[in-house]
Amino acid sequence: MNAKDAVAIRIRELCKEKNITVNALSYKSGVTASTIYSMLNGKSQNPGVVSIEKLCVGFEIPFKVFFSGSIFDEMEQESEYALHI
Repeated sequence: MNAKDAVAIRIRELCKEKNITVNALSYKSGVTASTIYSMLNGKSQNPGVVSIEKLCVGFEIPFKVFFSGSIFDEMEQESEYALHI
């Protein structure tokens, strides 16, 4: 699993956990619904840290809690350096 897939799964988990829709999350976070949907459906190749930080505001969680989900433990290391070793 790569980072963008893990971010999408984590957003879905938190929406379910917090019982919040994408549109409500968009309103609370200031991130457009289209940006959130792009993150969820894989169109966003590189979900930005600033957008994730804003989503955390919408979820009412600290930034570090977003990345504390177990899904990130399963993530493959994506490193340009690893490709050249």
